Amino acid sequence: MENVISIALNISLAIHLILIAVCVWRVWQGENHVDRIIGLDMNATLIMAVLVLIALTTMNPVYLDIALGLAALGFIGIVALARYIADHRMF
Repeated sequence: MENVISIALNISLAIHLILIAVCVWRVWQGENHVDRIIGLDMNATLIMAVLVLIALTTMNPVYLDIALGLAALGFIGIVALARYIADHRMF
């Protein structure tokens, strides 16, 4: 049973890394600012998921703390960037 979980975690990690590459491509080749912001937000979410998968694989809870900090910083950053694009001012 433990072997099946390990295989599932590794397959999930590979899928998430492929999706990160797709999001980076979308940020790089985005048609407008909204597409790029969505790509950045999705990229941050996928990186959080990868950190959680690494925490489950290595049984090291430090990665969960890093993922939680990334979630807070990513949310604040995306909101600030969206407000800057909408109003052309940061605060």
